[in-house]
Amino acid sequence: MVNLCGILKDMKSKKYTRKDILTLPNSRLREKSAKVHIITDETLEIINNMLAATIDWENSRPHEMAVALAAVQIGALERVVIIREDFENKDNQNFVVLINPEIVKKEGKIVTDQEGCLSVTDVYGLVPRHEKVRVKALDINGNEVRLKSPNPFIARILQHEVDHCNGKCFVDHITHDKNAFSILTAKGDLEPIKYEKVVKMGILSDN
Repeated sequence: MVNLCGILKDMKSKKYTRKDILTLPNSRLREKSAKVHIITDETLEIINNMLAATIDWENSRPHEMAVALAAVQIGALERVVIIREDFENKDNQNFVVLINPEIVKKEGKIVTDQEGCLSVTDVYGLVPRHEKVRVKALDINGNEVRLKSPNPFIARILQHEVDHCNGKCFVDHITHDKNAFSILTAKGDLEPIKYEKVVKMGILSDN
């Protein structure tokens, strides 16, 4: 993921924390975000706030890594996402910025794997996704970038974040799959959770 586009470094907003990340059942998470026509100071502030909230969330979660965030997750309906630069090193908290990300092609097999979200507290799900995608977007300087996912994990992240821009959460793919859900324990393990408990949490869509 290195050098896909502009990388934010050392932008530490004091305004936003993990408490500013919206979580289901907040209905705003299912609203579609608007295309960014001009990258303004307000856009950069949103990105800065996204980064600050993401890092604060990660620092509070000993068993999880924050891999990405969409602007809607802090309440900003702009088609902006940030994706981690290094998935192997939790100490590297640099993120790549993609503005107006769009999946132009899905390829390969459909792979079902675990997926979580900063906006879905402690609940994970087995979500089917394409193993390869091609994406076009703008970088933080407004330059067009085109990229191919180098592996199924990054393909999954890209699909997850574009979903957020379209008002869709990962649980919406598996709303009616009673065996898809797990919960993160205090020890950092995933254990199956009864579907009835997931329903009571109010995180599933009515669709």
